Amino acid sequence: MRVIISVTAATNYPKKVLSGDINPDFSLWLGLKDIGLGLALAQSAGAPIPLGAASQKMFALPGPWGRAHQDCTAMLHLFSDLSRRTSQKMILTRHFRGVYDMLDTTKEPKVNALLAKLNQALADQRIDQILTLFLKDCYWRDLVALTWNIKTMEGNAAVGEMLSAQLANAKPGNFMLHADRDVSDEDGVITAWITFETSVARCEGQMRMKDGKIWTLLTSIVELKGHEEPLGINRPSGAKHGSDGNGLTWKEQQKKERAEQGYTEQPYVVIIGGGQGGIALGARLRQLGVPAIIVERNERAGDSWRKRYKSLCLHDPVWYDHLPYLPFPSNWPVFTPKDKIGDWLEMYTKVMELNYWTRSSVTKAYFDEATQEWVVDVDRDGEKVSLRPKQLVFATGMSGKANVPNFPGQDVFTGDQQHSSAHPGPDGYEGKKVVVIGSNNSAHDICAALCENNVDVTMVQRSSTHIVRSESLIEHGLKPLYSEEALANGITTELADLTFASVPYAILPDFQKPVYDTIRAQDADFYSDLATAGFELDYGTDETGLFMKYLRRGSGYYIDIGASQLVIDGKIKLSNGRVSAITEDGIQLDDGTNLEADLIVYATGYGSMNGWVADIVDKKTADKVGKVWGLGSDTPKDPGPWEGELRNMWKPTQQEALWFHGGNLHQSRHYSHHLAMQLKARMEGIPTPVFGLQDVHHTG
Repeated sequence: MRVIISVTAATNYPKKVLSGDINPDFSLWLGLKDIGLGLALAQSAGAPIPLGAASQKMFALPGPWGRAHQDCTAMLHLFSDLSRRTSQKMILTRHFRGVYDMLDTTKEPKVNALLAKLNQALADQRIDQILTLFLKDCYWRDLVALTWNIKTMEGNAAVGEMLSAQLANAKPGNFMLHADRDVSDEDGVITAWITFETSVARCEGQMRMKDGKIWTLLTSIVELKGHEEPLGINRPSGAKHGSDGNGLTWKEQQKKERAEQGYTEQPYVVIIGGGQGGIALGARLRQLGVPAIIVERNERAGDSWRKRYKSLCLHDPVWYDHLPYLPFPSNWPVFTPKDKIGDWLEMYTKVMELNYWTRSSVTKAYFDEATQEWVVDVDRDGEKVSLRPKQLVFATGMSGKANVPNFPGQDVFTGDQQHSSAHPGPDGYEGKKVVVIGSNNSAHDICAALCENNVDVTMVQRSSTHIVRSESLIEHGLKPLYSEEALANGITTELADLTFASVPYAILPDFQKPVYDTIRAQDADFYSDLATAGFELDYGTDETGLFMKYLRRGSGYYIDIGASQLVIDGKIKLSNGRVSAITEDGIQLDDGTNLEADLIVYATGYGSMNGWVADIVDKKTADKVGKVWGLGSDTPKDPGPWEGELRNMWKPTQQEALWFHGGNLHQSRHYSHHLAMQLKARMEGIPTPVFGLQDVHHTG
């Protein structure tokens, strides 16, 4: 007989603990009404977990559960005594918003045995033995830890190639289970969080095992030895007691630094673009002691959001959008209005003490081969300044280089024409006719705002669009990792980011398709109504939904926050077809349809970020680094060959000392860490031999 302790938030007897029903012949129900907790002692089959400190720790739960800790510990002592008297082992499981399986203790020994073999083979530098621990069809995704790159090795042979190149220098070892994270087993896949070290860094990662071997492995750099961030117990004092020969207050020191940086002192890094990407990277570099200047053309930090159409809100929920070090407060709205995020970014630059140059534009830049540094000419609010950083980062954003189409007749149109990035909103167009060319996020938001302000608006859909309702996306796509429920279950933002990063892009479609199949079934009536309205829908080339479209092409989707119902109701008019010409009073489609307009909005997206390199450096350098973004999936707007990672993002490029940083707020937060680690290592003279520098197949 084995005994199970089941903890539940319900007031009723738990109906099931493992796969077998509880035997009521041996049960004890203890109700702790004052804390809303119930314990059931029951006989059942299952692998034993000896009660101890690890099991007792399970009761240190958030919210009202935390108050039960002492009482639960006492109960555990009671049951432990019962276990000794009955010569039975105790098994602990927790029921909280579903069963959380903690019963199978055979998982950890399997993982530890494999890690022991891995450590020995690494110490012996026996690549042949290391490869026997991996499945033939395996994936090793490395975030700077071994490759000094963001690189996925696909297959046993590719892993061997990487190890042959990097093992001797990196010297990885001391792989062990992460002390604070659980091992899980689901559908025959054991998932374990790990820590390890290289010769220069401390690292972490995740390992998935199938059939006793490694299926997927994520390795991610955490910190450089000897160059740790001053966080937690290592935070700066702030106070200066006694005389240090300086005598400057914090404010005076800040003023001095800003006066010198870029003039008498040169930054190690210049970041072009002061949106969320440049700001997040600047914060990371600041904490690492890397001198950096962020160059922003707008008057204030956050203006890149403030100047967008006035109805704009973030389409991603707050839990997905935190910045490094300083998360949004707990009362922050789920979907942040553009001006509110603009104010937060402005505040953030001040609190994080960033060297942030507003009203500044980079007019020209080139790499000086002789000095191995960049020459960056800046117009700083009318002052000409020449900077000479060692590293240059383009953080101009995926939504930075507007893609304005060239249609015949644009020069004869008598009304207003705007790209969506320059559209101020519906003010001044009440009672007029507006045609919005495009059918993705911006097009829907702009059409909805115009419609709600008594504007006669028509959306021109030129190709099919994937639509997912925001509520459904959060429920099925984001909630397990980014939500209040996830936080309550111990999934921090950092852990969520790593979990998402642990899935190699080659198999990510297999993880994504079930999510969107569920959404498609749940929202079948919604999609049927859209189709009836004439809206051309798709679910991605392989029906894998929004995120794969985002990674592959960065376009082709709308996260619905209400505009789709306006399309269904006919309040936003819809026309399908290609634009053949712009006329004096509107546009003409390829089927001969004429649409009158007082305003034409080109919601036609954005070009590759290397377009900014062509403008600021030269076209030769832009072509040298090639297209930015996309996986090489050989799907529309993402031509092959397969890359396995996003082109040129957050990693070395074919142009020495030239980097790209951007993406959504989640990516800007997560990958700014890995880019900052690469820049810090180079500044400190740490060897950074890059494995797998990507080839260039497309120039834009």
